[in-house]
Amino acid sequence: MTAGKKAALYDVIGRRRDTRREFTGEPVPDDVLERVLLAAHAAPSVGMSQPWDFVLVRSPQTLRTFREHVAAEREEFASTLSGERAQTFSRITIEGICESGLGVVVGYDATRGGPQVLGRHAIPDAGLYSVVCAIQNLWLAATAEGLGVGWVSFYREDFLRGLIGMPDHVRPVAWLCVGAVAELPDVPDLERFGWRARTSLDSVLHQETYRAH
Repeated sequence: MTAGKKAALYDVIGRRRDTRREFTGEPVPDDVLERVLLAAHAAPSVGMSQPWDFVLVRSPQTLRTFREHVAAEREEFASTLSGERAQTFSRITIEGICESGLGVVVGYDATRGGPQVLGRHAIPDAGLYSVVCAIQNLWLAATAEGLGVGWVSFYREDFLRGLIGMPDHVRPVAWLCVGAVAELPDVPDLERFGWRARTSLDSVLHQETYRAH
């Protein structure tokens, strides 16, 4: 890999953001969306099981229904906060579900690859980790294409499963808002609003054995 290509890769990793308020609502061209999904589908997976599914949601009614559910869950979480945490959280938005115009629901099918998935016998969650690798591939490819991605986590899995007709054996791992953005923020929202700050590599790096810092 040339120095330029390596620099481009690290640049995409550094620019990746969880976007919310930046969506413009412009539709994603079909060829761009296909490239992003192909990047996700090229992710590594335990036993080559490729246990992911992608449900593309564009229906305005479905987007609104999901947004209402997420708003209710957000309020439930907000009710558990007080003081500075409550004030900080009030500034963090959950916009993007309707504004992006496209939701990509990523599911995990534990039955994919048959009953004996090579490499999963000792670590049952290895298939779930594979799905997360696909999500990261999608996110980086979307960033390279100039798109924004927002990972929505304020939802109940059973609600989302029923909303999009996902069968019981497939677990909805993520709702990703995907769409054109006016810009990608320089600083992640949770850091910008003071919820959490990014830690240093040294604070999580260990040599040979785990040692408390």
